[in-house]
Formats: sequence, structure tokens, C-alpha cells
Amino acid sequence: MKNLLVRTLTGLLFVGLLVGGIIGGPHTFTLLFAAITAAALWEFATNLNTYAGAAINRLINTMAGVFLFVAFAGFCSDMVPPKAFIPYLISIIYLLVSELYLRAADPLKNWAYAFASQLYIALPLSTLCILAFSFDRQAGQTYYNWVLTLSVFIFLWTSDTGAYIVGSLLSRYFPAKLFPRISPKKSWVGSIGGGLLVIGCAVVLWHFFPLSMPVRHGGLLGGLEPNMQTFVEWIGLGLVVCIFGTWGDLVESLLKRQLGIKDSGNILPGHGGVLDRFDSSLLAIPAAVLYIYTLQF
Repeated sequence: MKNLLVRTLTGLLFVGLLVGGIIGGPHTFTLLFAAITAAALWEFATNLNTYAGAAINRLINTMAGVFLFVAFAGFCSDMVPPKAFIPYLISIIYLLVSELYLRAADPLKNWAYAFASQLYIALPLSTLCILAFSFDRQAGQTYYNWVLTLSVFIFLWTSDTGAYIVGSLLSRYFPAKLFPRISPKKSWVGSIGGGLLVIGCAVVLWHFFPLSMPVRHGGLLGGLEPNMQTFVEWIGLGLVVCIFGTWGDLVESLLKRQLGIKDSGNILPGHGGVLDRFDSSLLAIPAAVLYIYTLQF
């Protein structure tokens, strides 16, 4: 009972912080996800150093990922020029060159895991800025789209909730497992239930938040074109997030199985680590960006 209470309170605080940070505006969004990027990278490097025999430079690797996220936020909002990415490039060069002098037992492993964390964590979280910001050069104005940004996480939470409820109720009648080698508890019927609930959620979001879709008027994604979004496009976005979010969850499960750990960390009582909370989003966010780009052609 105590564990359930702790888990519930932590979950409510986590959701409140995430929602508040996103709807609070571009500055709170940037600060929040820069911190999330830092925590996730530090956690990843700690686990690999502890359980995989690596010796990743956690400080430089974490700073590199934060540089990348902040540069993305500034560039997507047209506040900084492309040279804002220079600190990130310097950090990557340092991670390479430093291994020449550290005399580590396995420098190749350090390189591989450090750069894997940049591709697996820093880059996907940075692409969230593409959803959050768009700059219309014709109007000379930057738009912050908190609805589109928050919708990714709403779809992920809806998918998880639907999968848990439907799986708990029907998995005994439809026991086929989704991916038993990696996650024995996930069932096909639960995943389908999560997808159906996401479709309903997408229709609700389309009805109450008829926002416009980014188009290429300038900047990275461009400005905004009114009345471009339909409920079919909302449903498509929801299903993309649902499917790739499930894969993201399985990818982190595979990582933890390889390392022999249950949770990625313990920073969130009852919920594990930061990666445990954002594993689904690491594939869902870039997939959502690709989906929105596809709608423009």
C-alpha cells in the first residue's frame, strides 16, 4: 500500500512538472528538457560505466548533449545562428581525442557508448524542439506550439494506460505475447487496446485543440498554415507515437536486460530512473517529426 502511494504521488508530480514545463512557455520548456537531457545522459553513462565496463567521461558527454538540445532550441526558434552548434562539435572532438591520452583499457568501448548516448538520447530529445518551435520569416515571428509538443506525451501516456487496462482484463483470453524475449508481460491485446484508446484521444485533441500544422515558410520547419490539420492527421500522429513509443520501451528493456538491471536509476521513487520514464519518447519524438514532415509533401 505504501509503495502504491509513493508511486502514485511521484507519478502525479512527474506529470505535473512535465505539463507545467511545456505549457509554461518556451523558456520553461527549454530549461526543463535541457535538465531531462542532462539527467538521462548522466544516468546512461553511469549504468554503462558500472555494468558494462566502460569509462565514459560523464561530465563532457552530458554537457555535449545539453549543448545540442539548447542549440536546437535556439536554432529552431531562429534566435541563434548555426554556429551555436560549435560547442557541441568541440565536445564530440574532445571525447575522441581525449582517449589518446587517458590510456583506458578499452577506448573503443568508451567511444561507442558515448556516441550511442548522443544518438539514442541527446538527438531524439533535441528533435522535440522541431515540434515546439517554428519561425515564419514572412511574418518575422517565432511560434511556440505547446499543444503539438504536449500531444506526444499525452499519446504515450494514453497508450500505456490503455495497454495496461486492456491487457489486465483480456490477456488471459488472448495470451499472445508481443515480444516475450524482451518484455514477457506485454501482450498483443494490450497493445491493440492502447492503440484504440490513442485513436479516441486523438479525436478529442483534434476537437478541442484545432491547431495548425507547420509548413515551410522559413526556418527549420517554417511558419504556420491555418486549418491544415484534420482528425485523420491527428489519428495518424497518435498511432505513429503509439507504435514507435512501444518500440522505444522495448529498446530500453533490451538495454536493461543486457546490463542485468531492473531500473535505469532511482531518482523517481516507485518509477525508477529518468530513462525509464522517457524510453518511449526517445523513438516516438523523432518519429512524430518525420510524420509531420511527410504531411508537407
